[in-house]
Amino acid sequence: EHKYVLQHTTERVARTLGNALVAPIITYVPEGSWNTPLRGHMAKAGTITLQFRRWTRPTVKTGGTLTNEWGVLSIDAVEPIALTAITDDDLRRSGIVTLAELESYLAPEGQLYRVRLHYSGEDPRIALRGAVPDAAELASLAAKLTKLDGKEPWTEATLSLIGEFPEKRASSLAKRMGMEQLPFKVRVRKLKGLGLTESLEIGYRLSPRGTTLLAHLQQADE
Repeated sequence: EHKYVLQHTTERVARTLGNALVAPIITYVPEGSWNTPLRGHMAKAGTITLQFRRWTRPTVKTGGTLTNEWGVLSIDAVEPIALTAITDDDLRRSGIVTLAELESYLAPEGQLYRVRLHYSGEDPRIALRGAVPDAAELASLAAKLTKLDGKEPWTEATLSLIGEFPEKRASSLAKRMGMEQLPFKVRVRKLKGLGLTESLEIGYRLSPRGTTLLAHLQQADE
């Protein structure tokens, strides 16, 4: 925020004084990055309160939440907006400098939306991953997996595959399961929602919770 104030005022101050030198402005963010995707403290600093997306149909709704690698984001409003109606303040609050930069991130087709949001807290799945289930919870989790399986059991096989091949690309794991990558990733996200898997920079691994449950399921199969 201060960077933008300096960029617009320092030269004017120097010209007014007549004997001042304007030093280059260097953007510095401690332990994080201003650029998308946000990292470090910038992911949770409260600096970013807007995002812009071009959708054929919005994938988030007002009052909802979005859980991702940064934590839980609360969606305060989802508003259609014209590109020409976006202000400099909007850009600043979205962590973007120019409209051209924004356009480079947007999908080529669809309605442009302004999404108002704020950081609500840590990803609850992080704590869940390390919560090793007792006998009662193992039975509850097994029942949830049976419900996810439906008519085509896949949950235990997917957990077993991830346990055998951690940090393996999703495309490779999907091929081993005889399916396309996108449906496979959808399945893994369902397991991740139960705290059983963890996404890595490349591939996945079982959480302590997932490892314990898989051992329980395999023992029951014997």
